[in-house]
Amino acid sequence: MSQVLDFVPIWTLILGVAVFLYVLLDGFDLGVGILYGLAPNTAARNTIMNSIAPIWDGNETWLVLGGLGLLAAFPLAFAIIIPAVYFPILVMLLALVFRGVAFEFRFSDAEHKTFWDRAFNYGSGIATFAQGVVLGSFIQGFQVSGRIFSGTSFSFLTPFSILTGIALLFGYGLLGAGWLILKTEGDLQDTARRQGRVCLIGVLAAIGIVSIWTPIMNPAVASRWFVFPNMLFLAPVPVATAVVALVTWRALHGRSEILPFAGGISLFALSFAGIAISLYPMIVPPHFTLWEAASSDRTQAFLLVGTLVLLPVILTYSSWSYWVFRGKVRADIGYH
Repeated sequence: MSQVLDFVPIWTLILGVAVFLYVLLDGFDLGVGILYGLAPNTAARNTIMNSIAPIWDGNETWLVLGGLGLLAAFPLAFAIIIPAVYFPILVMLLALVFRGVAFEFRFSDAEHKTFWDRAFNYGSGIATFAQGVVLGSFIQGFQVSGRIFSGTSFSFLTPFSILTGIALLFGYGLLGAGWLILKTEGDLQDTARRQGRVCLIGVLAAIGIVSIWTPIMNPAVASRWFVFPNMLFLAPVPVATAVVALVTWRALHGRSEILPFAGGISLFALSFAGIAISLYPMIVPPHFTLWEAASSDRTQAFLLVGTLVLLPVILTYSSWSYWVFRGKVRADIGYH
C-alpha cells in the first residue's frame, strides 16, 4: 500500500489545516478576551462577551485534533516536541481552563464578576503568549540527542520565543478587533477599529523582525529565501503581505466591516505559508523530516479512515453554529 499511496503529505495537510483553523478560530476569541480588559464599562463587556458566547468553546476542537493527529501520525515528533515545550503547553492549558471557568462563572457569580472579568482577560493573554512561545521554540529548533530531546525544561525560553509570544498577542488582538468590528456597532466598533490599528502596527513590526531574525539564526532558511531563483519564486509572499497590510490599514480607517477581519486572516495565512516554506520538510527542526518522524503506513491508513469521517462532521457543526449566530450582537440577548 505504501508503494501506491504516500500518506505523509495527506497527514501533513490535515495537521496543517487543523493548526491553521485553531489559530484562526480560537485566535480571534482569545483576541477578544485580550481586548476585553480594555472595555470601558459593564455594558461594553457584556456585548463583547456575547459576541463569542455561542461559538468560543467549539473552536478548541481543532487544538485537540491537531495534538492527537501529531501523536498518531508523527509519534517521533510528538515525543521530542512535547518535552521541549512542556512548560508553556502546561501554562497554556491551565490558562484556557481558567479562562473557560471565568467565562461561565461571570454570569452565575455576580458578586465576584470583577474577579471573573479579570480572570477571563488574563487567561486569554497568558494562553496566547504561551502559544507564541511554543511557536518560537518550534521555529528556532530543538536540541536532540539520537531520537530524544536533550535540552532542559527551560530551553524554550529565548529572546526569539519571547518575541513570538509578544507578536502573537498583537496578532490575536488584530483578529479580535476584526471580529468586534464585524459583530458590534457604534462606539464599541469605533474603539475596535482603533485597537485594530495598534495591533496591526505590532503585527507588521513582528513580521519584519522575525523575517530578518530567522534567516540570521538559520542559514538553511536564508538559502531558501535569498538565493536565486528562489527569491523570484517566493517574492509573491512578501509582496502579498505588504498589499494585504495596506488594504487592512485602510479598511481599519474606513467603513468596511468585513475587510479588517479578512485582512487579519490573510496576514495569518501568509505568515503560516512563510513558516511552512522556511521549514519544510522538517517537523523537528533541524533534525527530522516529516517522513522520518512518521508512523507506519498501516497506522496512518487506519487513522485516516476515521479522520476522514470525523472532519466533515466537525466542519459541518462548526459552520452551522457560525451561520446560526451570524449578524450583529444585540444588547438585549444575554448568555445563559
